[in-house]
Amino acid sequence: MQPGLETLDYTFPGTRPAGSFVPVLVGVVGSGNLEVLLEPVAGNDCRIHVETSARGFGAIWAAVVRDFHARHALAGVQVSIHDMGATPAVVSLRLDQAVEELQP
Repeated sequence: MQPGLETLDYTFPGTRPAGSFVPVLVGVVGSGNLEVLLEPVAGNDCRIHVETSARGFGAIWAAVVRDFHARHALAGVQVSIHDMGATPAVVSLRLDQAVEELQP
């Protein structure tokens, strides 16, 4: 396995416009944890960019982000995830926490 971060990118068509919002940051990058940043972007897509120290888990990441999008279907959002080995449950928790910050 190569050293360094693995990057993964996903794009989903959104059906729930997030509207205008200030960027949202939840979590902290550290051993076994991650941070999630939500930013508004033009268009109707939900773009998800993952940088992870846990290389070789692309299939698991794909399942986690598909589940996230199935539950929230955000449109006009860039999601950036900076991971240091968090479990899928923690990833889902942080994503849900970030979405909660979008609620009025």
